[in-house]
Amino acid sequence: MADRVLLTGISGFIGGHVALAALKAGYEVRGSIRDIGKADKVRETLAGHGADLGRLDFVALDLLADKGWADAARDCRFVLHTASPFVIAPPKDRDTLIRPAVEGTERALRAAIAADVERIVLTSSVAAVGYGHPPGDRTFTDADWTVLGQPDVTAYTESKTRAERRAWEIVDAAGWHDRLATINPALVLGPLLDEDPGTSATLVKSIVEGKVPALPRLSFGIVDVRDVAEAHVRALTAPDAGGRRFLMSERTLFLAEVAEIIRARVPDRAGRVPRLPLPDWAMRIFALFDQSARGVVEDLGHKRSFASAPAEALLGHRLIAAPDSVVETVRTLPAR
Repeated sequence: MADRVLLTGISGFIGGHVALAALKAGYEVRGSIRDIGKADKVRETLAGHGADLGRLDFVALDLLADKGWADAARDCRFVLHTASPFVIAPPKDRDTLIRPAVEGTERALRAAIAADVERIVLTSSVAAVGYGHPPGDRTFTDADWTVLGQPDVTAYTESKTRAERRAWEIVDAAGWHDRLATINPALVLGPLLDEDPGTSATLVKSIVEGKVPALPRLSFGIVDVRDVAEAHVRALTAPDAGGRRFLMSERTLFLAEVAEIIRARVPDRAGRVPRLPLPDWAMRIFALFDQSARGVVEDLGHKRSFASAPAEALLGHRLIAAPDSVVETVRTLPAR
């Protein structure tokens, strides 16, 4: 069997970097995209970063439709499932995120099992790990799971939790536990591949453009997209990666710390970066009228951390420093 990988979500921020890493490692990559008309744009983007397009082809797949999944995976040695909806603002209907996340995972894993691939690597998230727990500073491990039904569990958090839970259910039922590995990154930053900031970099973009007038005491675990991509590729063949979850967060930073990094290291893009803190009481009042803020008020002033030593062991090196990832994000954001 050819060393071909079915990579879902190749047009995404993580998916694009995974494609580059897989092609660099010598794999043939079959990238899935919902609208095949966008394949040329993906080719152009990847070529601009040195990809060998001779080992790249595309298929059209929809997370909510069965068509094409079995054929896409049939002659592949591995499946990398990165495709999943990701938005900043909470949707009115939670199922607009949850259904494609869960059903897309079901389709990807069933196609992989039918094709008898050697390993499946699923892009999950720390969203499936560290939420729904009592507020406070804590380090989470791969043994932890998000507790659904709690105030801080957003539609996105629920979608990632349900999707990963479903993935393990499917492989366990098939006797395939050791053929699945999940990569669970925190907020993924780092160099953009094109002018589209996607969702991950939107938070940094909003700070750089001054769209956030004052900074609440919120923190985020941060990991570099290049490490995330490399972890996906290494997990395909690492003997001890199967059956494991790999949390990835280099460190946790408050928004004020992110802003200070931008001011200190990218001063030419820092003119609009806010300096004022947003008092907790003001954030709590704002949350009375804004659903997205309502889910984070209990996190004010706290830092979630995530044990990433297993991911570093998989990579064979330390994770790229979060400040460097912030800087690379800012430097590659399109100028306004």
